[in-house]
Amino acid sequence: MRTIDKRIEAKLAAPLIKRAPTLTLPFDERCKSRLAATLDNGEEVALVLPRGTVLRDGDMLVADDGDLVRVIAAAQDVLVVHAHDAITLTRAAYHLGNRHTPVEVSAGQLKLEADPVLEDMLKRLGAHVAHATAAFQPETGAYGGGHKHGHDETFVEDYALAQKVFDEHHGHAHEHGAHGHSHSHGAHDHGEGHDHGDHSQCSHEGHDHDHGHAHR
Repeated sequence: MRTIDKRIEAKLAAPLIKRAPTLTLPFDERCKSRLAATLDNGEEVALVLPRGTVLRDGDMLVADDGDLVRVIAAAQDVLVVHAHDAITLTRAAYHLGNRHTPVEVSAGQLKLEADPVLEDMLKRLGAHVAHATAAFQPETGAYGGGHKHGHDETFVEDYALAQKVFDEHHGHAHEHGAHGHSHSHGAHDHGEGHDHGDHSQCSHEGHDHDHGHAHR
């Protein structure tokens, strides 16, 4: 079995890229630095890359015998999010980011892996959500650690709290004195229990942060 252990950053000639066998992987497998995989031609290989590597569509890899392999992002179940105005789409991105959910950002839309609870949250925010089968290439670099995700039991409570905080901070709930500004948000009482698992930017597991905020 051949081992694939390097990613080429330099630009290669088009004929070399075209001739290279391909490796088609969904997003969660493109996050793994250690993986037993099968090339699209049926050959079994071992993927052994530096930890933290996230493969993207079009990446060129090198096997231990010097041969090239081209990465293809597999089509998978995703949610495509639109909104009737920029504020609603921004709020959707805010709440997804608050949960460190991997999101692909493009002009006028967001894309994320299919999740029924996150879908419900987005609809409650007023966004339009459609199901699709497509390659998924989220923004990278911000997924180590995080808050609750859609499949956590206490997600609904966390969502309600996040919504309340957002409304308080953007609803101009301020008291203005004659000589300054007195904000009604008050002090924050933080009770945090941190359980950090894999800090890979792709990991959806091992993160369970409970934030209790008392606003006065």
